[in-house]
Amino acid sequence: MFLHLKAPFAAFRPFQSGSYRSTTPVPSPSAVYGLLLNLAGIEQRATLAAPVTQIRSSLPDMQIAIGVPVSASGLPVSPELAVLTQQLHGYPVGSSGKELAAKTYGSKFWIAPVTREVLVDLNLVIGVRADAELEARILDGLAGRLEVPRYGLPFAGDNNFLFDRIEPLTAPPLACWYEPLVGSGRPRRGVCRLTVWIDRADNSQTEIGVFAPSEPHPEPPAEAWLRLPL
Repeated sequence: MFLHLKAPFAAFRPFQSGSYRSTTPVPSPSAVYGLLLNLAGIEQRATLAAPVTQIRSSLPDMQIAIGVPVSASGLPVSPELAVLTQQLHGYPVGSSGKELAAKTYGSKFWIAPVTREVLVDLNLVIGVRADAELEARILDGLAGRLEVPRYGLPFAGDNNFLFDRIEPLTAPPLACWYEPLVGSGRPRRGVCRLTVWIDRADNSQTEIGVFAPSEPHPEPPAEAWLRLPL
């Protein structure tokens, strides 16, 4: 099964801190997996009573592939990278920065400028290999036929960026598919680091891989398919 996704704006943030917040060129495998579960109305979170929200251990297996369609000229239809600056309103712990409060006369006093990268005109293809029941459930979710509660809306990275279109395809388009880089091969364009699977209890156990887009293929190469959960 293949899905075509389009969004006017998107941002897929890797783990980072500081005043510059970057985005990866495509959603990570872990983000795509979570999106598919959302479409299928399958809760990914374990109990909400813990200090850190865990991921359930009994989640369905699937293989996913992530690709960027290719135009008639043979070039990937990659989104444009835009940069914007915002004021980041923080909430200090304890009495930190209290000496600044008097200078703002009741306004928020813990503010810092932050620069964010944003993708403009996201155009994406996702391949899914799963059992027939799960694939049918994803399609039912897209068509509004699932009468089950779900957590939130599908969003394009940041929760204020929504998809314009998520629709099934009868066949995948010609696309560049993101493959994990293994060993010491030749240098490739478009190399990026993507989160494969998140361990929310111990971030040192989170799996992050190095990926690069393939040459245009009508089907995902074998190396582009990733099985999740790990």
